[in-house]
Amino acid sequence: MIRAAVLLLYNLLLPLVFLLGFPGWLIKMLKRGGYGTGLLERFAWYDESIEYEPAGVVYVHAVSVGEVMIALKLIYQWQADYPQDRFVLAPTTTTGLLVAKEKAPVGVRVIYSPLDFSWVLQRVFKRFEPKQIVLIEAEAWPNMLGVAKRMGVPVGLANARLSARSERRYKKFSGFVEPMFGMIDQACVQERADLNRWASVGIRRDRIEVTGSIKFDQLGAAGPQRRGEFQRMLDVFGEGRKVVMAISTHAGEEAYIGEVVQNLGEEVLYVAVPRHAERRQEVARSLKGLGYEVVLRSAFHEPRESEEACLIVDSTGELRDWTAHADVVVVGKSLLGEGGQNPTEAIAAGVPVVAGPSMGNFEPLVSMLRDAGGIAIVRDEGELLSALRRCLEGGVEVARQCGSALEVLHVHQGAAARTVEILRKD
Repeated sequence: MIRAAVLLLYNLLLPLVFLLGFPGWLIKMLKRGGYGTGLLERFAWYDESIEYEPAGVVYVHAVSVGEVMIALKLIYQWQADYPQDRFVLAPTTTTGLLVAKEKAPVGVRVIYSPLDFSWVLQRVFKRFEPKQIVLIEAEAWPNMLGVAKRMGVPVGLANARLSARSERRYKKFSGFVEPMFGMIDQACVQERADLNRWASVGIRRDRIEVTGSIKFDQLGAAGPQRRGEFQRMLDVFGEGRKVVMAISTHAGEEAYIGEVVQNLGEEVLYVAVPRHAERRQEVARSLKGLGYEVVLRSAFHEPRESEEACLIVDSTGELRDWTAHADVVVVGKSLLGEGGQNPTEAIAAGVPVVAGPSMGNFEPLVSMLRDAGGIAIVRDEGELLSALRRCLEGGVEVARQCGSALEVLHVHQGAAARTVEILRKD
């Protein structure tokens, strides 16, 4: 009864929220190049004839690039263990969709995630007849859960994490949240601390199991690989130069880090990889203001003065392999932003990692890395400069940092395989 009332209220408000948010959504789509990528699929209108669609699928719902990469890792593992299973992967954002289409295994149907209207979801589920729905991390939409429940389709969370802050926020709306999360059939969570948190917001305690983080699981996954194409680009700036790479940066961080790098001398090349590629012109302006000659990866050309130039990697889905070309990586959204970004790809590449003080989105991993000496945490420009100099010099201390970081990641090995076994048994 309570669940029905919550869904009724949600469906009364949803059309109004959609109408108010639709113009902003279209503007964002325009900025990110989303038109012409199958936008009507969000309303369950498809070009593909239904008789050619896979049926009886595992339907995997992801949001953006980060969640899509986790979903792909899970799907690859699932296919290796159960090759007869078929999949639909449904990202929400344009960038996530493009990465999914580029990197999905053969035979995986990639669609735009449908809007959370019951009639839309019913059309989608009728088309693909999912035998199971997997939600990556915590992206649980009320009507998706409700329609799945009515159709008898089990729903599982994969790689789920719930911070103490999010738990407190959910509890403020417990009357709405708990009936929704109560429809989750299985939750695979990253850390032991997540067990009680998820149980407190409505998922039955006996349906929650700790698997570790798929994002941090390096078992069976090819590590970051050096690409000849990338190395040839870097060599244009001068062969043998050390590379300081700032990854997944947010507003202001490219210039903040870039100004520090200028103090390291001409033998060091600065490479910035913004979190959102569409910020390329904003980033370029900020670095030109520091005196850099800016070269974009998307419009690559030989710089006039290589010693004064930097490279902006304004691409999507390439970060993993770019990190293999770095001599030291600085993690974005940790110096001027809030919460930090994922350091594990650089760690897997054997590259020393430096981050700012704000890495809360990756706790407890970052605390474990810090305690083990596997990451350098800096608070200001002076500490950043010192950390970069130390990492570029190399030696026993830096090798120990990289080795300690890999040992911390070891606890998450096998997370993808454990997740598959738990979800599939339902």
